[in-house]
Amino acid sequence: MVTLKWCKDQNRGISLIQPNDNLCAEYLASAEETLTLLKDIEKKSRMWLATTKYYCEYFAVYALLMKIGVKSEIHDCTIALCELLESNYVIPKGTSRTLERDKNLRIDNQYYLKNREVPFDYDEMVEFIIHMRQSIQSLTYDKIHSMRELVKRS
Repeated sequence: MVTLKWCKDQNRGISLIQPNDNLCAEYLASAEETLTLLKDIEKKSRMWLATTKYYCEYFAVYALLMKIGVKSEIHDCTIALCELLESNYVIPKGTSRTLERDKNLRIDNQYYLKNREVPFDYDEMVEFIIHMRQSIQSLTYDKIHSMRELVKRS
């Protein structure tokens, strides 16, 4: 697992940007749009199910990062940020583990054509997005500021 310090030293790693409610809403909308595609893909292709499922989760998490004003173009760094957010009770415990598992499954099925089974439950995906939306809505100015400071110091 990568560290936040390593991520901040990378060209496309973690950086602080202005918090952006518009991008937050766009990423949430992308997560919800992706969710609608999942039912159609479920029985047709394990490769595309793994890819679409992962990006559905990723977009929802990235929406929260946009709300806080943290940019991360390296997926492992986004997952490392999730660990920080979990430990500070911003997002549910297990979010980083879910992203890591589904990222690896996506890589196996998309790049290595392993055709591994993809555990998928539509209702669980809906819950995932609902939890991210609730996490975003519960962010106060002070919480956003403290998370940005934590990222700076990490």
